[in-house]
Amino acid sequence: MLPRGRPRAMGAAALLLLLLLFGFLLFGGDLGCERRKQGGRAGAPGCFPGPLMLRVPPDGRLRRAAALDGDPGAGPGDHNRSDCGPPPPRPSKCELLHVAIVCAGHNSSRDVITLVKSMLFYRKNPLHLHLVTDAVARNILEMLFHTWMVPAVHVSFYNAEELKSQVSWIPNKHYSGLYGLMKLVLPSALPAELAHVIVLDTDVTFASDISELWALFAHFSDTQAIGLVENQSDWYLGNLWKNHRPWPALGRGFNTGVILLRLDRLRQAGWEQMWRLTARRELLTLPATSLADQDIFNAVIKEHPGLVQPLPCVWNVQLSDHTLAERCYSAASDLKVIHWNSPKKLQVKNKHVEFFRNFYLTFLEYDGNLLRRELFGCPSQPPPGAEQLQQALAQLDEEDPCFEFRQQQLTVHRVHVTFLPHEPPPPRPHDVTLVAQLSMDRLQMLEALCRHWPGPMSLALYLTDAEAQQFLRFIEASPVLAARQDVAYHVVYREGPLYPVNQLRNVALAQALTPYVFLSDIDFLPAYSLYDYLRASIEQLGLGSQRKAALVVPAFETLHYRFSFPHSKVELLALLDVGALYTFRYHEWPRGHAPTDYARWREAQAPYRVQWAADYEPYVVVPRDCPRYDPRFVGFGWNKVAHIVELDAQEYELLVLPEAFTIHLPHAPSLDISRFRSSPTYRDCLQALKDEFHQDLSRHHGAAALKYLPALQQPQSPARG
Repeated sequence: MLPRGRPRAMGAAALLLLLLLFGFLLFGGDLGCERRKQGGRAGAPGCFPGPLMLRVPPDGRLRRAAALDGDPGAGPGDHNRSDCGPPPPRPSKCELLHVAIVCAGHNSSRDVITLVKSMLFYRKNPLHLHLVTDAVARNILEMLFHTWMVPAVHVSFYNAEELKSQVSWIPNKHYSGLYGLMKLVLPSALPAELAHVIVLDTDVTFASDISELWALFAHFSDTQAIGLVENQSDWYLGNLWKNHRPWPALGRGFNTGVILLRLDRLRQAGWEQMWRLTARRELLTLPATSLADQDIFNAVIKEHPGLVQPLPCVWNVQLSDHTLAERCYSAASDLKVIHWNSPKKLQVKNKHVEFFRNFYLTFLEYDGNLLRRELFGCPSQPPPGAEQLQQALAQLDEEDPCFEFRQQQLTVHRVHVTFLPHEPPPPRPHDVTLVAQLSMDRLQMLEALCRHWPGPMSLALYLTDAEAQQFLRFIEASPVLAARQDVAYHVVYREGPLYPVNQLRNVALAQALTPYVFLSDIDFLPAYSLYDYLRASIEQLGLGSQRKAALVVPAFETLHYRFSFPHSKVELLALLDVGALYTFRYHEWPRGHAPTDYARWREAQAPYRVQWAADYEPYVVVPRDCPRYDPRFVGFGWNKVAHIVELDAQEYELLVLPEAFTIHLPHAPSLDISRFRSSPTYRDCLQALKDEFHQDLSRHHGAAALKYLPALQQPQSPARG
């Protein structure tokens, strides 16, 4: 959410503290003004604000490094040096910088986010990101940037599918596949009016302001069109192993993880014909590319050396298996970009890898909400919806006892859909996706849920950036969870004091891909046979456009942490009769499920219809396009009840299934339940939300909404669970 009021002021203080710790403990950076020797008094041209910097000396220990804004250009044959010299002219304060990235798939999308975090942390200029993506990455990143709402960041997407034919004829042994060749076609794929662009691999991390890299365009001669850092290994020298035969390159060649492209000059020089002719010629004697686009870039540069402007080594410190990068960072005053260009990524063998890994993890787990900061003095078009959001926030009264509720309703959470690789289910006319939401303290439920529900699931997780990485490790360590490619996990990043339960449900519901959804909660285990039974019931009842119904799955609970889960209705009734199971909330809030009519269910052989009643909140199966949950209900209370009211108002039949059941497992009460039970103010605020809900219900449904008024006016019991 964009900066606002009291809580964001606290966030700014936390950010300042983080910056100080970041600089002094991790990087040894100096947040004050660094003096250059040739500069004079403080404030003179020789004095610059020193950014947080990264330096690893040969002994591997951290030291404070003096910093200058900008790195010198490199002369011919000396492009791995980063000695002090006249800095290139910096871009104007509000100049728009263009960055292109090729990204495909779920894992690459996560890498892009970490890269973007590092760019945003240091940047002082507006950015335009040009993302060449497949359909999976576009779905993920479009939602992420839409909900991130970072000021002065514009994002354009380009369809990688439309570019594949231009590179699919090139055999490529690199793990990046076809997407690893697509940087070759950027001059034709990007807008014709775009003249300059920085091109980045997804596995790089910035340790400096990207405008310093942009400034190196000023070092290009009139004929140079490609800026690259020398390859920091002996790969292109051909001496790594016997019969090693690399593509041709100039000396050690160049690495294409960070590229400055003068697109206008490449177009004028006939770049497309140039690289195609070179690639076809080399492929007559070489079976395939080994390093994707990098091999072809180097072969072209070998033939046309005047195209390349060598960049200082600090702008692409390469941590490959055979890296010679230590020659760079042992002599450099500070490092600018770290490149994990080994297939092993963070597990690469390097004596300083722990230091670089910690630097990367800083951004991996960094709270992306803190990067929603304005670029003061640079007017820019606000993100979509930002102005209306700010106006709504400005109208809130911080003295209102319900201020937290009002603010939480307006919070726009960052959303990362399909956080892990996911295989969409094949189309089936009666298929059902289980939809639920959870936080970090319910992760232990996932394995049991996967054993009980063999069908597709869409789960929204409310996590911090750091918790998202813990969740990733949790999944990878579980054979049960790692094997399930039909479970879609959607991370909603945590912000605000109250649990946005209905916003989470709506995220999971929107991402379900089957015609029907089972709206459940994470602390329930469905009957082992429920998935198959629901699909058969949907078909038999003829649900769909001809019949609008919500199928009720009767809910039960156990108070025991260990019990034998029933395999059938007969076994469940036996447990119910001996007191090992109860109808859900029998002791605390029986009216929530009483309309299900459990006495009738015991004997039922066929589905039966029940009527809506006050506070009814069953777990139901409905079409995927059902009404969404009301996001005003945050924290605890009335979040499911309001949804069932809306279903009833839209004339959904409530049909109880005679062989279906789901069982709630015991757990410690959530913080929101505890607040609901202990705070009269909390309950008063919930009543205010209910009143507003009824007003909206009346506007939408007219006189028909009057039937719900008595239910909305009933006081909430503090004993409710």
